Formats: sequence, C-alpha cells, structure tokens
Amino acid sequence: MTPAFPAEAPPAAWPISASPADRAYLLNDENAETYRQTLAEGVARVAARLARTDRPFTGITPERLAPVIDGIDLDRPLEDATAALDELERVYLRDAVYFHHPRYLAHLNCPVVIPAVVGEAVLSAVNSSLDTWDQSAGGTLIERRLIDWTAGRIGFGKAADGIFTSGGSQSNLQALLLARDEACRMVRKNSPTALRTPEILPRLRILASECGHFSVQKSATLLGLGAEAVITVECDENRRMRPQALERELRRLRDEDLVPMAVVATAGTTDFGSIDPLPAVAALCERFGTWFHVDAAYGCGLLVSRRRALLEGIERADSVTVDYHKSFFQPVSSSALIVADHTTLRHVTYHADYLNPKRMAEQRIPNQVDKSLQTTRRFDALKLWLTLRIMGAEAVGRLFDEVVDRAGQGYELLRRDGRFEVVTEPTLSTLVFRYLPARGGDPALTDRVNLHAREALMASGLAVVAGTKVNGRQYLKFTLLNPQTTPDDIAEVLDLIAGHAERFLSERAA
Repeated sequence: MTPAFPAEAPPAAWPISASPADRAYLLNDENAETYRQTLAEGVARVAARLARTDRPFTGITPERLAPVIDGIDLDRPLEDATAALDELERVYLRDAVYFHHPRYLAHLNCPVVIPAVVGEAVLSAVNSSLDTWDQSAGGTLIERRLIDWTAGRIGFGKAADGIFTSGGSQSNLQALLLARDEACRMVRKNSPTALRTPEILPRLRILASECGHFSVQKSATLLGLGAEAVITVECDENRRMRPQALERELRRLRDEDLVPMAVVATAGTTDFGSIDPLPAVAALCERFGTWFHVDAAYGCGLLVSRRRALLEGIERADSVTVDYHKSFFQPVSSSALIVADHTTLRHVTYHADYLNPKRMAEQRIPNQVDKSLQTTRRFDALKLWLTLRIMGAEAVGRLFDEVVDRAGQGYELLRRDGRFEVVTEPTLSTLVFRYLPARGGDPALTDRVNLHAREALMASGLAVVAGTKVNGRQYLKFTLLNPQTTPDDIAEVLDLIAGHAERFLSERAA
C-alpha cells in the first residue's frame, strides 16, 4: 500500500520558508489588486450563472455527480483562479440548488439581499473573530448593538443581552443550557439538603409542542438529560400548542416531584408556520416558575412586519431564538439567542488566561466569548448591519409580508383545486397539502403517488418542493420565502405535481 504521506526526509531537505509564489496567495497590502481581480472574476461567474438560471435545480443525482468530484486530485493544484473557477462550474455552480428561483418552494432557505452579500465579502476578507475585543474591536460593538436592537424589537428591557450563533439549533441548545442551569440553581436554593447537580438532572423535564423543532430533543440529549426528558404537548387543529394540555402536564410534573426546567413555544413551526398562543404559555410559565423559551427561528421576520401583533406575548419570554437567515433574507449563517436577563449568560462564561482572563471583565473590556458556546466565531452580524443601514428594517418586513401574502393566495388556489387537499390555512408562509387520486380510498397508494410526484419533480429540476408527514401519511409542502414567487408560479408547480402523479397512476394501471 502506498503511504498517504512521503517518508520523512532529513531535516536539511525541508524548505526553510514559503516561496514568493506561495505568499502571492495571501491577502495583504501587497496583493490587494490580485484580491480585487480574483474576487471580481468569481463574482462575475456567479452573476452570469444567476442571470441564465431558468430552473432551481438541474436534477443531478449523487450517483452522477460524486464520481466527478471524487476524481479530482486535491494534491495537484490548478494554480490558476480561472482554471479553478472553470472546474467549480462543473462541480458546483452548474448543479447547485438556487434558492433565488421562484419555483424553489422546499425548505426554509431564502434568497439573500445584496447588502448582506456585500457584508459577507467584507467579513470574510478581514476575517475578524468575534470572541475577544483584541480580535474584533468595532465588530464586537456592532454585534452588541444589533443584539440590543433585536431585544428592543422583541420588547425586552435594558437588562437583555444575547449572542449571535450559527443557527436555530445552536440558539435553542444554548437557551436550554441556561434553563437547565437556572433550574438546578433554584432546586438547590429551595432544597433543605445540599443536592448535587447529578442528583437533580434526572428530575428535569422540557415541555415542547408536538409540532416543535427536533433540535429540542437533540439539545436534551447533548445536555445530559436524554431525549426522553422532552414531554411533547398536544396541539389543536391549527397545530398550536394547547394551553390546557400544557397546564395539565405542568401539574402532573409538580405532583410527581419532577422539575419543569423549560417550556419551549414555537413562533413559526417548520411544517405549518403555526404560532403557539404565547400570552397563555407565558402566563403558565410565570405561574409555575418555569423558564419560557420561544423558538422564533422562522417567525422572527414578524419583528419587522406589519403582522407584528402575531408575536404578542414574546416579550414575556426568558429567551428567544431568531434566525435572520430565514425571514430576514440573510446568507447562512446568521442567527442569535436573545435573553431577557443578561445575568443568565454567566452559565456559559469560562475564563482562560490566554484569552479572556477575569481581570478583563473587571476592566469592562467587552469579550463576546464570555456569552457564547463558541470560541472562534465569524462576524456574521455585519451582514445584518449593512442590510439595516442600506435597506432598513421596514423594507425587510415588507419582503417578508409579501411571502406571507403569497402563501394566502396559494392556500386559496389549493382550496379551490379538487386535485389537492390542503391541511390548514397558513399563519406564515408554508402550505402542507397532498395530491388526491381520483380513485381514492387507498391511503398507501396516496402516499406513494405523492412521494413519486415529489421525486419526479426534483429529478426534472423544474421545481423543488418539500415533503412531510401528517398523522403518519405522506404530504407535500411549499415553503414560500421568495417575494419573486407569483401565484402563477404556484399554479404551474401544482400542475407539474398533478402531471407526475397522473402519469404514475396511468403507468400503474397499464
């Protein structure tokens, strides 16, 4: 077998330093013009590809694309940006899934606004790390200002704080970590005996809507509680948590000497866009002394929307997850966890002499690592900053309102179309529906028809839609996050779905 690395040569054979050719790739004052030209060429490639994209996907399969990428020898560099970009066209740009296309209707992926893309280019080039002041300076203050701005939009007071994260799953994880440690603190405070944390953990429970995000169960596992510590609370016909069911579970936990460490309400469920009754949930959390977390990863766009009233009660939460890379039209990644009381962030504060010694906190030097699960962290806040400074929050809100309006129009199309069954009227911008065969009555056949239609549509590349299950049956899902999507686009995709379904049924009957 050929070794992966050559045998070690004598010390004298190793090069003493990098060559001038090697250093030519570094971004610095000497190579600023090369940077400008190379970046311009890359941007031109993307712009050209966007301009001629006539469908969201090519329909490429893993079996066709994997051998192309596997065949590239990464130990033989092309040493030329033009050649590398030519290759990138073959292995990525040609077959990428393009969220900007109006017939991409699958997941919570948004087209991005240009000011945020400018911010992405700037932050990547400067490469600030947002862990300590001596690595980021102004970046630290910009992020803090945006956290304060978001907290104000939520309705939190001056005690609020937060941190940018990689996404909603990390934000939810950190929120539940804070809730866990606060719950342990309160149990110890109120216990007549000195309880240790390992003795408390088995008693902790998290209550979440049955329509909530799977990251709650994943977080419980990561926090040492186990997925079984999550109690799912039933929803009503509109996929909203039932307050009566929540109260019943809270009472049961109290009677069984278990600790409800957190209630997770959702403002914009992934499948239905439903919003739990936040005021009622908040009142129950206050009554039972339970941490109230709102997962608004999807619904955070309402903070700048004319529909802001849909989030009434969110200001009573202890923590809120926001995903700017969903309904604020930001590039991935751009998320944040906002807490009502900044002192709760102490549960993730650790000091290292080489990085953020305690004396820095005493000197009031702002180190964001004191609040974060991450150490090295991108300056993702810059994208939102430039978006607000160029477009303004109201413009972002109008874009989000437009996709919510479009979902309402799509609902009416589905409701009037006898070929389909739609589950519920949307609150935000998702539609869950399925094709119904004319010769209905066989649930398994209906499942197969809808699965086939989705896969065939994906293979054609003409549109991309998502799938999900409702009561164990297969459904299709539109997630509308593109203001360029029109009712005609929705109608065309419905016709494509019905066409694939009808061909499947005809071939089966033949």
